[in-house]
Amino acid sequence: MRFLSGRADLSVAVIGFGYVGSCLAATLADRGFDVLAVDTDPRLPGELARGHCRFQEEGLAKLIFDGLGSGRLRVSTDASGLASADVVLISVGTPVLEDGSLADEQLRAACTELGRHLREGQLVVLKSTVPPGTTRDVVLPLLEESGLIGQVDFGLAYSPERLAEGTALRELRTFPIVVGGLGEESADAAAEFWRRALGVEVIPHDSLESAEIVKLASNWWIDVNIALANELAKFCALYGVDVLDVISATNTIPKGAGNVNVLVPSVGVGGSCLTKDPWMVWRSADRRGVDIRTAVTGREVNAGMPEYTAQVIVDELVRLGKEPATAKIAVLGLAFKNNTGDLRATPTQGVVETLAKAGAQVRLYDPLVDPAQVEQLYGTGLSPSLVEAVDGADCVAVLALHREFEGIDFASLPVAAGCLVLDGRAYYSKEKIAELRALGYAYRGIGR
Repeated sequence: MRFLSGRADLSVAVIGFGYVGSCLAATLADRGFDVLAVDTDPRLPGELARGHCRFQEEGLAKLIFDGLGSGRLRVSTDASGLASADVVLISVGTPVLEDGSLADEQLRAACTELGRHLREGQLVVLKSTVPPGTTRDVVLPLLEESGLIGQVDFGLAYSPERLAEGTALRELRTFPIVVGGLGEESADAAAEFWRRALGVEVIPHDSLESAEIVKLASNWWIDVNIALANELAKFCALYGVDVLDVISATNTIPKGAGNVNVLVPSVGVGGSCLTKDPWMVWRSADRRGVDIRTAVTGREVNAGMPEYTAQVIVDELVRLGKEPATAKIAVLGLAFKNNTGDLRATPTQGVVETLAKAGAQVRLYDPLVDPAQVEQLYGTGLSPSLVEAVDGADCVAVLALHREFEGIDFASLPVAAGCLVLDGRAYYSKEKIAELRALGYAYRGIGR
């Protein structure tokens, strides 16, 4: 195959050792490939040498250190080794600016550096989420500054990253891989690489742009669906109806190839993908004269959920005869998602800020997050323990239900009388809610 060596011992380079790049590099090393990960962060090699893994993903740290120990995985800031790789995967950050356009500095820098080491016969695959046309109009010209020609001297393809934090390693080995190429030979080489590398189904697409849109479509749908769930929760709250009962029944209706599938409401949407990808959609369409309204509406609804959640807490405290301006509120779980320590675009920040503006004394506790990041993001430190966080609390707000919180003995917590439990993402069962009320707690959830 023109852009893929027939050797069994393919070598792979991964540019960007962030969350996605680390999962890719560690998994490929575990599957027997010789992997070089290149990152511009000078602290990274030293951290790994000290046995520290900065990523909170189940099983990832072990996979990384197993790879480093076996020699299958190398992590470096020196990009010269890119020239020896058969396949180069680009997985760098692609945030958006306030107007929804791509902040492409990291991507351009990675492509420019790769262009200095690009050699004939290599296959380059972009994994970073980008607006349609980016691989063709940005990546390709930068690589061709090397003097080599895409689809002639090197292969170029796009395969979107479609992993969910917390389950990424399993999904990487099981999810189908979407592939679009600069030309047929590039697409075929990329498809064959993924089959050999991960042993998964490959879904070929006719163009780079089609593959780029797949990722955007997925997160656009998820964000709008969650927005529907969040507004449904607000609607159910007007009538004292449990939104989870409504969703459960709604989702039993067959529709299309499956069933109606309304997702569940929560304190809000966070992370590095759902909060930016819909804006990529909107901005890309706007530049071509089309107004995409659902992407904007979904973002606005979900971005408003932290303030709504804080208001639910305030209103419930008032109903319970407690003064919000002097209330003590313990926030359990600061990450944007259960069972992760990821604080990127976390909606809990908005909840805490709104409560603080109301005068409440807010204490924070999350055993998974980086204390230094919490200090920087929230302007205050973490409570040293769960007990100290909830001591005398008028409200315990569970905004991320980590495994460490699943077995909390509410009967033993030193909270104030009539303490409110605010369920932001725990989805407690009706049996659990009844148990809390029997213990003297008040309960409110999002739409419950």
